[in-house]
Amino acid sequence: MRYERTGGGFNLAALLLAAGFSLIAFHAGPALALDTAGGTAGLTAPFRPIYLVLAAILVAALAGFYMGRTQSLRTAGGQIRDLHSLPSYYGFYVALWCGLPAFVLFVAWMIVEPGIVDDMVLAGLPSSLSELPPQRLGLILNDIHNLAAGEGFARVADEQMVAAARHYNALREIGFWAMVAAIAAFAAGGLYHGRARIAPALRARNGVERTITVMMIVCSTVSIFVTIGIVLSLLFEAIRFFQLVPFWDFLFGLEWSPQTAIRKDQVGSAGAFGAIPLFAGTLLITFIAMCVAVPIGLMSAIYLSEYCPRHLRGIIKPALEILAGVPTVVYGFFAALVVAPFFRDTGMVIGLDVASESALAAGMVMGIMIIPFVSSLSDDVINAVPQAMRDGSYALGATRSETVRQVIVPAALPGIVGGILLAVSRAIGETMIVVMAAGLAANLTANPLEAVTTVTVQMVTLLVGDQEFDSAKTLAAFALGLVLFFITLGLNVFALRIVRKYREIYD
Repeated sequence: MRYERTGGGFNLAALLLAAGFSLIAFHAGPALALDTAGGTAGLTAPFRPIYLVLAAILVAALAGFYMGRTQSLRTAGGQIRDLHSLPSYYGFYVALWCGLPAFVLFVAWMIVEPGIVDDMVLAGLPSSLSELPPQRLGLILNDIHNLAAGEGFARVADEQMVAAARHYNALREIGFWAMVAAIAAFAAGGLYHGRARIAPALRARNGVERTITVMMIVCSTVSIFVTIGIVLSLLFEAIRFFQLVPFWDFLFGLEWSPQTAIRKDQVGSAGAFGAIPLFAGTLLITFIAMCVAVPIGLMSAIYLSEYCPRHLRGIIKPALEILAGVPTVVYGFFAALVVAPFFRDTGMVIGLDVASESALAAGMVMGIMIIPFVSSLSDDVINAVPQAMRDGSYALGATRSETVRQVIVPAALPGIVGGILLAVSRAIGETMIVVMAAGLAANLTANPLEAVTTVTVQMVTLLVGDQEFDSAKTLAAFALGLVLFFITLGLNVFALRIVRKYREIYD
């Protein structure tokens, strides 16, 4: 097969590369000029179009793809069969050489540059400021950032702060343009190097696939390290908490009242950190939610899979899954303004004392929120049951309902149970609905008509406002988070083990 291609590939690729970085200069140039007028009113933050840098890297990679593909055809004289790999692989080979080093440099620069600029700004402060304690120095640096961004300033800014803010903006501007120049150099160098290596015998496909494999390994490793970092951050702070409060008192205590004295000169309670009321409230609301979500979600899945006509399924299923896209704060408003008053007024009519904020209202609305989760997972599992099992049941004389009860549901039961356990994990981690509908009272009760609270709600409450991370009150949030992490992790592992143990493999 012969493929004819006219020249000009290099010129077009170079034009695309130049156009990408010219966009940055066009958009950033007018806005990057610092206003040298006196006072904070004349202090404007330089415009750094980071998104245009990413766009320029993408344009450069596209230019490399076009160049590599064109060059491979030219070196083979238009004969694709003479190439080791398809022309597109040569294009991807040059695109990776052009875009990947530039992107790595961009990420590294964005991580390292702010710290370097902050150090240079602090080094340029007068000795009366630079010799302050680290905490005060951090506050001053935050004020400098606010001034440099043109945001409001709580105090009257003196000349030293304004000068530091101008110095900060100047350094950020220099750093931005140095980054643009370095990325342009890396992209151009990678473009030249990748194009120079193009030859019919080059194993472009092997190199591209090997690079993509390494990229996937790096992404997987990053996710693993992020998970480890989350666990360790919770663990270290939880250990500090357990040095102040005994582990057994926290895990098995029956009273939760975390109000303590934050400062030494403040009079406050010693606090009670028994977490049993929080876990009891969490389990109560989760139980109510699952009593609503499991029957409705499972029956919806069975109807959509076995009974619903195809054209009607195309309407009902998307409409049902709209519930999954509703923000939880909207559910919270619905629970606080509609469901909770309805239960309270109904209770008054029949002589029951129903709290304005009750576990029943929060659990009902949370169950409605989780219905699409249960329904979607169950629907996927039921549809995975082979049609041959249904046909065999019908051939033996079973009705449709008998087939569903005795064949389809038992075959899909492991997946359904796994989906329900994952839904339980979702319910345990919900916060907004509980805050707005169940309240903050840590009551140890099994009565769904009373106000209760959950672990996640208390975690949010403990970390709201100005807090010092050296008191038992604040550190209790990390202890709660650690316990909740292991609970949800255990539920997820249990769900996966059930699915793997009882899963049927169909041919």
